[in-house]
Amino acid sequence: MVLQSAQRLNKHRGITTNLGDAMMKNKRTHFMAGVLMCLFVGAFLIIVGRVLYIQAVGQVDGVSLKEWAEDKRTSTYYLNSERGKILDSNGMTLAYDRMNYRLYAILDEEYSSQSKEPKHLHDPEKAAELLAPVLDLEEDALLERIEERIEAGQDQIEFGSAGRSLSLDEKEEIEALDIPGLYFEKEPSRYYPNGVFASHILGFARNETMEDSNEEVITGITGIEKVKNDILSGEDGYVSYQKDKYQKKLLDPKEIVKEPVDGQQIFLTIDQKVQILLEDIMTEVEEEYEPERMTAVIMKAKTGEIVAMSNRPSYDPNNPVDVVNWYNDVISTPYEPGSTVKMFTWAAAIDSGNYNGDETYKSGSYQINPTVAKINDHNGGKGWGKITFDEGFARSSNVAASKLVWEKMGPELFLEYLEAFDFDKITGIDLPGEVSGRILYNWPREKLTTAFGQGSTVTPIQQVKAATAIANDGKMMQPYVIKEIVDSDTGEAVESTSPTVVSEPITSETAEQVRGLLDSVVNGENGTGKAFKLDNYSVIGKTGTAQIAKDGNYLSGENNNIYSFLGMAPKDDPELIMYVSVTQPKTEDNETGATPVSYIFRNVLENSLNYLNIAPDKDDHDTIQTFEVPEFAGKSTASVEKELEELGVQSTVIGDGDQITHANVQPGEQMFFNDRLILLTDEPTMPDITGWSLRDAIELASLLDLEIEHIGNGYVVTQSIKKGTSIKKGDYLGIELESPIDEKKQKSSNDDNEQETEDEDTSTVNNEP
Repeated sequence: MVLQSAQRLNKHRGITTNLGDAMMKNKRTHFMAGVLMCLFVGAFLIIVGRVLYIQAVGQVDGVSLKEWAEDKRTSTYYLNSERGKILDSNGMTLAYDRMNYRLYAILDEEYSSQSKEPKHLHDPEKAAELLAPVLDLEEDALLERIEERIEAGQDQIEFGSAGRSLSLDEKEEIEALDIPGLYFEKEPSRYYPNGVFASHILGFARNETMEDSNEEVITGITGIEKVKNDILSGEDGYVSYQKDKYQKKLLDPKEIVKEPVDGQQIFLTIDQKVQILLEDIMTEVEEEYEPERMTAVIMKAKTGEIVAMSNRPSYDPNNPVDVVNWYNDVISTPYEPGSTVKMFTWAAAIDSGNYNGDETYKSGSYQINPTVAKINDHNGGKGWGKITFDEGFARSSNVAASKLVWEKMGPELFLEYLEAFDFDKITGIDLPGEVSGRILYNWPREKLTTAFGQGSTVTPIQQVKAATAIANDGKMMQPYVIKEIVDSDTGEAVESTSPTVVSEPITSETAEQVRGLLDSVVNGENGTGKAFKLDNYSVIGKTGTAQIAKDGNYLSGENNNIYSFLGMAPKDDPELIMYVSVTQPKTEDNETGATPVSYIFRNVLENSLNYLNIAPDKDDHDTIQTFEVPEFAGKSTASVEKELEELGVQSTVIGDGDQITHANVQPGEQMFFNDRLILLTDEPTMPDITGWSLRDAIELASLLDLEIEHIGNGYVVTQSIKKGTSIKKGDYLGIELESPIDEKKQKSSNDDNEQETEDEDTSTVNNEP
């Protein structure tokens, strides 16, 4: 009974426990369901809120959905602008953009999936075999490179520098190989049609990749190209429109077109014909005498315009590799000038009222006191006895210069004149990298040596600028090379440079008297500059032979000097000033260091004066060797040839047409009789141009709109287009040039040697400090 009661009690308790457990479990279930419901509702509200927020503000994480959608729908391609041209004073193009091509290959097989013919590079072995010789690459290396890209799963491949800047002719040669998968992309590059021509003035520009856009832009690296990069650079345009997913324009594409703005054009004061003449002559001297350095500059005395400027070593801006000298030595390399500076020493003495040209002094050597070393004349201190100061100038006496500074003027007054001639500052010429010389003027010895061009340093452009005061009746002109900047679209001048008188360091009477002294150097009985006479023009100037300092000492030995001449012509009213220097030339035993200097000066200045229509001033001058070019266009070929034959003009007729259409010289221009007149007929074919100068070949290419490239310097020995071949615009002409020994130059040098052998005074130039 008791047992049954206990069992019933335990059963009741079990039921109660199970019921409690069930109730607890139910509560937990409802709680979890509530939590989940809350989480779901919360998440839903968040999502809906986010959607509503996005709809309201139109942005996701700061990105505008509207702009994003428009960007996805919008297709944009750029319209390249053209970099501004650099031209000479007559409008001849010296630098311009030329279209080249970049080679690449498609490697992805999918590119050929929609075509019956392969559109990708499917045969690497054959491609490497055919392409390697054209690109001047090793076949095995090229094949390995292609296969590596294929194994890496890359879609395409480029071919480095060998596949870039390809000419139209090279592009067509590669296309003729008929290799599937090869493609070309146009890319403009900077081109300099004259090669080694005023390279240190023009500088060069090359394709540079922009960091922000990864686009390639032509950027100036040196010279005018660098300092005027912002002006020369244009502004690219673009075309944008909206498209669907099939890349087709929408009905309302919202097309936007922004036209490109080309860069502005820069006209230089440089005259292309004078510059080419200077380059050719300097190249001859470089090859014959192998000097360490050469500089030359021609300036218009009355305006300060630079007509020509060149240095050696130089470089070809089309291929600026292994460049020995980046500096424009005319403006960037100060050096001890030697005796050319004496014209300013005498000018200071005359202008300050401390000069009597008839007064005599004892030449040979001079010592102001026992503690200061002697100053010797350049003939080993022997001198020429007791001579006048005028004769001392003609003989380039160091003793005379020292006495004028120490005894007549006083060093402090002389320093004032040096500063008045701006020898203590840069000229401010509109070229990059100008450096000023230094007036070394602390000790008595330095003050004496500065008088004859030793110790203190100057640059060639500083001397030429100072010489304008002597040539231009006391007015010293500002040198410049940029004539004007012109808007490429309108053709209107945006900026022009006018001649500027910097100062008047001396009077017109002083300038005239100094010109008389300079005349005695070239034309006087005792002058050191007889080798610099011209045939048709009277030249005045001053010779200079500067010692070269190295490691605190001056070099000794044969021709270890800088030989120079600073001259001007015509003597009574100078129009052109020319400075030439040659450093350490390798001359023959019967030559002096002045021989290569005089060869450059005579050949370039005589022809430049003639070409610029400056009237000869010698009574016995030869007939002017220029003529005015008549109008040829529209005339029959036969009548033009007869007319030129009667005039005695060298001409080349291009083609077999019956009528002349163009010439390389405009009607009314002056032309040398020995220049080549190129006449284009209405049926042009390629002439034989072997033996032509680079200048003539370039003018032919310009006349025929050919793409020209050259190797070497001198005269044409090979040409890529055969004689008689029909020519069309854009054809590629490659030429190779060599520079033979010039017989005229040899004869000219022999004439100098005969003259110098007869005249003992001229032979001493080699030792002149």
